[in-house]
Amino acid sequence: MKINLRKLAKLSLILIYLVIVAGAVVRMTGSGMGCPDWPKCFGYYIPPTEEAQLLWAPGRTFKKGQVIIKDEQLLTANEDLTTGETFNADHWEVYTKHDYNIFNASHTWVEYINRLLGALAGLAVLIMAVWSVGWWKKNKTVTLLSWLAVFGMGFQAWLGATVVYSVLAPVRITLHMVMALLIVAVVLKIIQLLKPMRGRQVFKKSFHHLLWLALLLTLFQVILGTQVRQFIDEQVKLLGEADKGGWLSAPEWNFYVHRSFSILVLAVNIYLLYLNKRAGLGFNKISWVIALLGIEILSGMAMYYVNFPFGSQPVHLVIASVLFGLQFYLVLESLSAKKQRISL
Repeated sequence: MKINLRKLAKLSLILIYLVIVAGAVVRMTGSGMGCPDWPKCFGYYIPPTEEAQLLWAPGRTFKKGQVIIKDEQLLTANEDLTTGETFNADHWEVYTKHDYNIFNASHTWVEYINRLLGALAGLAVLIMAVWSVGWWKKNKTVTLLSWLAVFGMGFQAWLGATVVYSVLAPVRITLHMVMALLIVAVVLKIIQLLKPMRGRQVFKKSFHHLLWLALLLTLFQVILGTQVRQFIDEQVKLLGEADKGGWLSAPEWNFYVHRSFSILVLAVNIYLLYLNKRAGLGFNKISWVIALLGIEILSGMAMYYVNFPFGSQPVHLVIASVLFGLQFYLVLESLSAKKQRISL
């Protein structure tokens, strides 16, 4: 049971990160409104592949809740119906959540795949939570955290719906990202609790505090990065997809803070690497952190100096989320080393 539950937790973590990857692709391609309703997509469980499916025509059958685009409005069927020779407004209601009414097949399917992965991750987390009930007598924290992850996934789904209804409001996008990282943290804690105690690391108070600082700096960078990304989205709408060189030609203050702060983040983690090696503390994953930071900084430089080469934006976001998870796991390892020292 112990091995199986940890494997379920690891599977859940992988799927959550796949959702983050899909979300990054959604942002890169501008597909956030590919499905203007939630949880369905244009009122369908399987979304349309061409605009003709969303246009009114005589002799067509619609189910209640399915959507059409007519006169630059989204209309939803208020009952099951088959259309006659002329349009009957009594059968339709104006969609009132927002006034976005554009169909782009590529955007729709990118967003739909993102939602499918989210549902799959949610199912994996639910199975993990159900399986964790068997751990109640042995370790109640494992069970409680597993169900906390389930509620977190539910709340994340609700946040995703509010992002759509707000037509991608920046604050809600940021909350959506932060919530994903919190769920990652909860699942990582479950994985760490189920890990056999091997006593590889040595607890050092000053090192532990620096690990927390590094983690908080990364979280701050992620939040700033989502705001910078929102500015870029607005510039894309203003200048067009072709003018990549102009997207950051006149950035806002948060871009400069985000860029300069990366130096502090790198410095703190290099110092952690130095302390770990000098004192022989055994936290070898610090080297992974430095490697990820290198990729993160290089992808950021590529976006600014090489005009957003393909894939640089999702790589930048995904690496940041992996970095957060790795740093949080280091904090958990340090806490575990502290408990082992106290128990000796």
